[in-house]
Amino acid sequence: MDPREVKTKKSIHNAFLELRSGKELERITVKELCEKAEISKATFYLHYKDIFDLSEYLQKDIAADIVKHITDPEELIYDSPLGCKKLIESFYAHRGMIEILFRGSQFSRLTEYLEAEIKELVFGKFPGFRDDPYANVRLTYQLMGSFYAFYRYEKSFGYDAVMDSVEKISGLFTIPKQ
Repeated sequence: MDPREVKTKKSIHNAFLELRSGKELERITVKELCEKAEISKATFYLHYKDIFDLSEYLQKDIAADIVKHITDPEELIYDSPLGCKKLIESFYAHRGMIEILFRGSQFSRLTEYLEAEIKELVFGKFPGFRDDPYANVRLTYQLMGSFYAFYRYEKSFGYDAVMDSVEKISGLFTIPKQ
């Protein structure tokens, strides 16, 4: 990618994150983003259709980055506690960005994008699971349940206590290797 394009996109992303940290997505305008990024509206529209397209791009990028920490999809199947622990540790490391990008009306998109990324990872290694209803429901239940439980209770009970609980419960989803 051309260095000027990299610089422009970085400027757009930084301006968006600064605006998004203080405003709901629906209240951010292209005009104010362009002023903050010091670019023209035409430049913005060369890269994104609108504010929602930019937000979706950044949200999907964070979800993909979170899932990158699961280096072996077999862990999600044959060692569910380890797989869930890695997912939650990665989520925790990205928490600041998550709280900016997925605040308010956008929160449900986080689980939607995480689920899509995780299933692609697992189905890439286990293509037979793609059309298996049990495998699909199990992965969604396991991953979204562990993510939401951690997100919901970490501030109340602390990182270690909730992580320990998630690991124990995730063990119920482990499939023995054959």
